[in-house]
Amino acid sequence: MHALPLPIYETVFRELPDAVFLIDPETSNILDCNDAALTQVGLARHEIVQHSVLSLQRDVVGVEQWSSIAQVIRESKGYYFVGQHRHKSGAEVPVEVHTSCFMREGRELFLSIARDITQRVASERDLANREALLSYALTEASDGLWDWNLATNEVFFSPQLKRMLGYGPQEMPPQLQTWESNIHPDDAPWVQLVLREHVEGLRERYDAEYRLRNRNGHYLWVHDRGRVCERDADRKPSRLVGMVENITDRKNAELALQELAAHDMLTGLLNRRECERVLRQQIDLCRRLEICLGLCIFDLDRFKSVNDRFGHAVGDKVLHGVAQLAKSQIRSTDYLFRWGGEEFLMLCPGIGLHDLVILADQIRHKIEQLSWPELEHEGPITCSFGVAVCPDHGHTADALFMSADSAMYRAKANGRNRVECGAPVKPPSQVPYPRSEVPGRPMIY
Repeated sequence: MHALPLPIYETVFRELPDAVFLIDPETSNILDCNDAALTQVGLARHEIVQHSVLSLQRDVVGVEQWSSIAQVIRESKGYYFVGQHRHKSGAEVPVEVHTSCFMREGRELFLSIARDITQRVASERDLANREALLSYALTEASDGLWDWNLATNEVFFSPQLKRMLGYGPQEMPPQLQTWESNIHPDDAPWVQLVLREHVEGLRERYDAEYRLRNRNGHYLWVHDRGRVCERDADRKPSRLVGMVENITDRKNAELALQELAAHDMLTGLLNRRECERVLRQQIDLCRRLEICLGLCIFDLDRFKSVNDRFGHAVGDKVLHGVAQLAKSQIRSTDYLFRWGGEEFLMLCPGIGLHDLVILADQIRHKIEQLSWPELEHEGPITCSFGVAVCPDHGHTADALFMSADSAMYRAKANGRNRVECGAPVKPPSQVPYPRSEVPGRPMIY
């Protein structure tokens, strides 16, 4: 408790933008207030003296409670609480109140400063609602979430993800191995490569469709997406989060449709399912004939902006035009497939790395020279290429494909509109066919 000189008291009443109330500690009656206080509660000055803390403050009930509060105010340097002031209209005004005790002309008085926090409460309520909506979207609108700590290899699996795979809330140990061991063996190398390349910064995001085993031993098709969300002091990735969507029904429908046709309807090229069959067939054939097999993957650069700005009809025309140009550049013994979206795959039996790079760069240059009247002022359409040759860059279909695909993403990371080669692999002890194209084999482009 301290004595407050009269000039300071008058300055407080006159200058403070917050409501200020002068209160009798014994009766809780309001003795005086500033203009801001009158505005806050909607009362005239002659009306305010008819109120006490008990009638003005909703959260203080009864003389006994007021006496307890008054004693705390006397014993402390100040008393703080958040409550509700009753407005003359019947509405309630949320306030943040700080009350202190002082002496004036030998009389004990309480001074309460009440700040209107209506906007803050509204903002907090809005934030809480947004957080609730976000929580619902993340936990209910997807089939499952995961959160991977790279330092410890601990992985949080959401209840929805566990339920999708048939596990209870306490099952599925929170470890990376839990996830890795449930990926289909045929999909695991590819999925792990995509994840590793995202962590290393070669892919903008982790995005993969693959088969994941549930508790009963059956495989579900899932679409798994994630991204680095935290980095350590050295800017190295330390945390990844993502979500998993069950796409089994959609994937089964796609596979059923693919059974009906081997060609892509838009471009007329062989489709992805046919590519997987032909790739394995060609690797076996080239091994028996002791010749190389070249594989090239190319993808249109920034194609999403074409669809977004000019519509899918124009985008389809671009895809068809690029497909026809590329097809015109390859030999009759080569294969060209639409791998998916804006991505194409080319197989060239009996071709070495040198000639494959020349062919890919020739196609790249011709695509860049194409004119598109529909894309006026948009600039040229370009592609990024990744090439690999069996056995130099892989001895199996999966290894060869992953080598070329990684090279293509490296081409995008290095500026797009370029050709990159896959990383060589260590040769097996006995290579059944040469590491360059067959001598004298004509190259027809």
